[in-house]
Order: sequence, then C-alpha cells, then structure tokens
Amino acid sequence: MKRACTVVLAASALVLAACSSDLPTEPGAAQSQAQGESSAQSQFFDKAEYDRQLALRDATPTGPEDRPWEQALEPEMVDTSQYKKDGPYQVCFSNASVDNPWRQVGFKTMQAEADLHDDIAQFTVLDAEAKDDKQISDMASLVSQGCDALIVSPNTTATLTPAVEAACDSGIPVVVFDRGVNTECPVTFIHPIGGYAFGASAAEFLSDEVGEGGKVLGLRVLPGVDVLEHRWAAADRVFDERGVQVVGAEFTENDSATAKSIVSDYLQREGQIDGIWMDDGTAAVAVLEAFEDAGMEPPAISGEDQQQFLQKWKDEGLTALAPTYPTYQWRTPVIAALKILRGEEVPKEWILPQPVIDSSTLDNYLTAGMPPLHYGLCGCQEMPGYPQRWQ
Repeated sequence: MKRACTVVLAASALVLAACSSDLPTEPGAAQSQAQGESSAQSQFFDKAEYDRQLALRDATPTGPEDRPWEQALEPEMVDTSQYKKDGPYQVCFSNASVDNPWRQVGFKTMQAEADLHDDIAQFTVLDAEAKDDKQISDMASLVSQGCDALIVSPNTTATLTPAVEAACDSGIPVVVFDRGVNTECPVTFIHPIGGYAFGASAAEFLSDEVGEGGKVLGLRVLPGVDVLEHRWAAADRVFDERGVQVVGAEFTENDSATAKSIVSDYLQREGQIDGIWMDDGTAAVAVLEAFEDAGMEPPAISGEDQQQFLQKWKDEGLTALAPTYPTYQWRTPVIAALKILRGEEVPKEWILPQPVIDSSTLDNYLTAGMPPLHYGLCGCQEMPGYPQRWQ
C-alpha cells in the first residue's frame, strides 16, 4: 500500500510557476532590463540557446504519440544499469513549493502518476515552502531515509546546486526537473523546451497580428527570474526584428489588479494598444477587462493554458495564442525514476514537447467544469480520479 509523507504549505503570494528565482548578481541588472535594455545586451540572453530552442519547436519528438510526457526531443540516451535494483521502491521528492496554481496542478498530477505504479511502495514528499535553506535540509533528510531515487524541483538554481551534488555523491540516482541546477551529476534533467521558445512564439503571433508599427504592451511578472527573462528577451528580439512598437514592458508581480491598472493607464496615455504580450497568463482576463471598461475592442493577446483565459477566448472569439509550459511534465520524473531503477536508458537532458494552443486546438484543452486556475496541459484527463482530484 502506498504511503505519502507530505509536507505542503501554500504561500499566499503567487509567483510564476516553473522558474528559478536566483536574482541577478550585479546590482541594478534587473532594473536596467526592466527599463528596456535590449535583449542582445542582457545578461539573460544566450544567442546559441535561443537558436536551439527556436529550432526545437519544429523537432519531431520520439516516444508514444498520445503521451507527450513520455516523449523527448533530440534525446541523447544514458546507461543507468549501475542503478538497477529490485523493487518495490521508495521514491522521494524534494519540491520547491506549491505556492501557485501551476505547481498545485502539477503536484496533483505527480501524485496521481505515482499511484499508477505498484512497484512504488512509498512516495515520500517534502515541500520546501519556497525556502532554499529548508530545501537543503529536506534533501539531506530524504537522502538519510534510504530513498531508492530522489526527484528534485529546485527552489533556486545556484543555491541548490551543492545540495544536489551532495545527493548525487550519496550514490542514489537523482532526477531534476522543471528548474535546473549548475551541475551535470543528475542522471537526467527534465524540462520543456524553455523560455525563449515561449516568448518568441507569442511575439511572432502578435507581430503578425498588429503588423509593422503596431503597438504592443509587454506585461511581465518579476525581474531576475531566468525563464521569465528568457521569455522577454526572445520577445524583445522578435518585436525589434519585425518593427513592432513596444510601448512599455511593465512588471505586475503576478497581481491581476495591478496588471489591469497598468493597462488602463497605458490606454489613457496611448489611446490605442494593438497587442498584449504576457510572460504569464494568470492576469489575462483582468487585462481584457481593462479594455472592456474603456469601451474598447479586445486586442490580440497571448496568455497561457489556464482555464479562465481559454474560456474567455472561446466565449468571445478572441484573437489569441497560448504558449505553454505544460504541467504534464510533473508525470515524467516519476516515470524516469522507475526507468532508472529498472536499469533502462533515459535521456541525459529530457526535453519535452512544448505545445502552443491556437484557435484550431483551443477546444482540445478547454474542459467544462474545471476550476478557473486549472491548466489544460496537465496530461491528467485519462488518469484515475479525473476530474474530481483536480477540482
């Protein structure tokens, strides 16, 4: 019988899912980026990685066609025979936090995945509550408990790297996902394509819709967060290449009221905004309400696969696009841990497909009766307990 030892405390403030929270090392770096420093000059822009991610959008994944959480893009497989052992297993998970809807949906999906496997005798979870020091302590505790495999979603990249290396040195296989660390020691690192792909896809769509000289407002969540910075760096580059006028790039701190107020202010100053680019779709509905309050037609907008945005898109026939950072990735680490313990090959860097929702695929991800903050790419629709478990 499976037993989950879970410590989960949700923080009241929402921050974006799935991003490292290491801040810039140079004072003022985030501020200069917020004030419009070009993506080419930004410390967060890596041209080689940008090119790689944009190319991966067109790559054909390997793996089961109907299970994208088991697929991989251009995988380089590694031998795991040294970790092979008989089950049943104790699989352990050190989680950064469940402090926002994306992570909450993902964690439910991970628990459901663990429940599918009879050879997982115990799935032990410790939640770090978005605190580096707690996660460092949690990981040391889990290593000492005799875990057969350790899954880690790091709270921050640099600070958690030594703790991940210590776990690797213990001899148990380590699987890192979602957020990375600065070491090659994990057996596999699991993540979707990345922030450059997300940001560029949204910017390309908006550029096509608003045309050269069109006005776009960028709404960002937080400065200094690598995946978020990558999203904006890619978008900034695309807008510049396409001749789109970026009237501003403002931080909302993931607060819907703040986002709506920012848009209202820009509408008063600019008179017209043709497109809204967002690095997180949580505030998308509130942003559209600002246009409604001003008696204006909704602009072209990029959001995410959150239920409330998808529903408004469907109901009102919006001109919209939803790049995604799929929550189905929370299934993959459990699958990877079991493969490793069985001595099966896994990709060293397990890059998952990162779908983009457009008007032709909207109906595939919009599910009646799901909560407003549910994410359509949970990969959970066929799992036992759906939809009740996710409601």
